[in-house]
Amino acid sequence: MKAQSNRYLFAAAALVVAVILLGLIAGAGWLVSADLCISNALSFQVGRSDPAFISFMQGASWIGGGTPRWIIVILLSAVVWRWCGQRCAIALAGASLLSNLASNLLKFAFDRARPDVIEHLDHVNSASYPSGHATSAAAVYLLLAWFAPPRWRSLAWALATGMILLNGFSRIMLGVHWASDVVGGTMLGAAFALLGACWASRATSRLS
Repeated sequence: MKAQSNRYLFAAAALVVAVILLGLIAGAGWLVSADLCISNALSFQVGRSDPAFISFMQGASWIGGGTPRWIIVILLSAVVWRWCGQRCAIALAGASLLSNLASNLLKFAFDRARPDVIEHLDHVNSASYPSGHATSAAAVYLLLAWFAPPRWRSLAWALATGMILLNGFSRIMLGVHWASDVVGGTMLGAAFALLGACWASRATSRLS
């Protein structure tokens, strides 16, 4: 169990380093072509889409941030508490809160400008890198899948994958994030998910 926890910690640290390196690379302008290519392709799809699809993407983005995000975190923490106890619930809620704080700190540090490919189709009030929506989605839904009981695990992992992808694509398609912002946010959220899983597993092993 200790060796497994150490692997979680090492993987989390590697992901955090990768997030910082990606931010530096993006800040140096080395990803401009790739980011523009992806944003132009997805924005083109939005431009050709009907209002219902745009509203759907705005709804997907809405539930991933602000007050809806924290309502979902509270509800999923209650579900996880029922599945595997108080420590798992605390791990999920704590990972969500701490990853959000880390995302905000990194936004302030990198101060990356938002995309200007299309007019923003969602409200924004902070810097671009890393995506807070992507960070939260990865931290919350990966831990939800991690803590799911065996009979629900396949469904939970499918939900986690779907929510992470939907959240990320919505932010790019709405013109408020670069693809590299989403990748950085997803890695940051995954790092905190690993830390939450590590903390919960260590606590459980001490009690057993």
